[in-house]
Amino acid sequence: MKILKFGGTSVGSVQSIQTLLSILKGEVTSEEKPIVVLSAMSGVTNLLISMAEGAANGVDFTANLAELEKRHFDVVKSLLTAQHQNPAYTGLKIYFNELEELLQGILTLRELTPKTRDQVLSFGERCSTLMICKIAAQHFPEALCVDASKLIKTDSSFGQARVNMELTELLVRSFQKEHSDKMLIVTGFIASNDAGQTTTLGRGGSDYTAAIFGSALNAEEIQIWTDVNGMMTADPRMVKKAFSLPELTYTEAMELSYFGAKVIYPPTMIPAFLKKVPIVIKNTFEPEFEGTVIKHDCKPSNLPIKGISSINNISILNLEGSGMVGKSGFSGRLFSLLAREQINIILITQSSSEHSITFAIQPADTEKARQLIEQEFELELIAKKLEPVAIEQNLAIIAIVGENMKQTPGVSGKLFHALGRNGVNVRAIAQGSSEYNISVIISAHDLAKALNAVHDGFFVQLTKTLHAFCLGTGNIGQTLFRQLNAHSDYLQENNGIQVKIVGISNTRKMVFNSDGISLSDWEDELQASHQQADLQKFVSRMKSMNLPNCVFIDNTASPKPVEVYEEVFKSNISVITCNKIGNSASYDQYKTFRDAAKQHGVDFFL
Repeated sequence: MKILKFGGTSVGSVQSIQTLLSILKGEVTSEEKPIVVLSAMSGVTNLLISMAEGAANGVDFTANLAELEKRHFDVVKSLLTAQHQNPAYTGLKIYFNELEELLQGILTLRELTPKTRDQVLSFGERCSTLMICKIAAQHFPEALCVDASKLIKTDSSFGQARVNMELTELLVRSFQKEHSDKMLIVTGFIASNDAGQTTTLGRGGSDYTAAIFGSALNAEEIQIWTDVNGMMTADPRMVKKAFSLPELTYTEAMELSYFGAKVIYPPTMIPAFLKKVPIVIKNTFEPEFEGTVIKHDCKPSNLPIKGISSINNISILNLEGSGMVGKSGFSGRLFSLLAREQINIILITQSSSEHSITFAIQPADTEKARQLIEQEFELELIAKKLEPVAIEQNLAIIAIVGENMKQTPGVSGKLFHALGRNGVNVRAIAQGSSEYNISVIISAHDLAKALNAVHDGFFVQLTKTLHAFCLGTGNIGQTLFRQLNAHSDYLQENNGIQVKIVGISNTRKMVFNSDGISLSDWEDELQASHQQADLQKFVSRMKSMNLPNCVFIDNTASPKPVEVYEEVFKSNISVITCNKIGNSASYDQYKTFRDAAKQHGVDFFL
């Protein structure tokens, strides 16, 4: 038996639902039927949150509710034949009427409790599952709509309830045995407590529902159908050269997921891990792609790391002072305090002298954490044994992950070399004793550059991209562009280098394109540009684009560009020049350039 979970984008449109049905047709056999777990339609959960929070603040919800109805009714109209539409409309209308009454209550009381919030959010999965089940029944008469809140039992921690696995697995097995001839189409995300009140399983809860069913029924595999080709080596939105990984261990997948990879939610893997049920990440919009298999035993890999993950917005708090040195129980007081208040700590690092502790949290929790710490350690702060809490914001985490890291020397060196050469300052570092993960905190502004630089540094089978900014379009500049255009394939195949010209300027105009300027028609692009040439603005734009592996190429004979060389070096950008003035003036100037290049770990080629 297989468990197939479909995410919000997989049920978010008529076309994607048609693809879902074709996937099901390929999985159904006369002997076996998959169990299908569904999320709410894409965007619906956010809309429900908006309506609930708005109602609590006195904002009318009727327009949003009408939009929600229309989305579902439009799908029913498109995918159900006329004689089958009324039962679907009726079932959905009952749900929308219940939701309206609930929202009206919130609006009247101007109050939204966690319990009520869970009840509101449950309608996303209830509506999508009812709708998909009615549509699927045209092709699979045995389709049965299942409310998972009747089977998955939790405590009363509304918003992120803890599952009673023993009772839940008993209920799931009993229900499946009773309906073994049916194709169960199950609501993801929702559950209930002992009193029958609706609870939710937290972010990624539909994945968790699939894993619970897979574990309870000892499934052959759990398929997570989403909108990407499996787990990637990095975030493809920021690293265009990121590629899919064919397989990962549970540990590697959990590390990648925890540090920002949104493909799968970490708790999802725990029930599967305990029963060693493989999890397969598949793409609904490219179903023939093999995707990523997460399993207990993976084949040996020659890659030192499996992937690079990131969290793009965090804050760090730093506590330091003599009152911490040798003080037993200090860390316990600190982290117990934060745990009691449900403040999740993403990363912790402490100096060996015990003089300081740094930890990362979500920005929304920053002020609350500061106030709690000031209250808890008031006496230490008054006695000057602790310094005031230092907060840094607009930061990000980048983490390299892989089981091979513990067997491969030099991994840390390669990471920090890639970051240092590109001028990325590291604010804090953490590594677990398992050596599966090295995490660093950097400026959020540098995240995209850091991800691309580290990705190029570790995945050597890929071509390394150089981002070049060129001054001068005379004979030398034009010849350079012709040569690069003619030999680009050779450079990639034999040198593993791809040169992208991302900025060009002559004495009249300048043009920029972070994706690369075409060397076949660069003259037309430059001529069409509305940006007037300005050397200082050219350098400023080059710095603000913040691309990895940058090179400043001076193909002029003017003294003006030479004046910015030192500024360029200090921005961790290499300089290549044929400008005689930059090379044959005073020795002091030449030495200054050489020293600056060396200090900032970049090149100065003449």
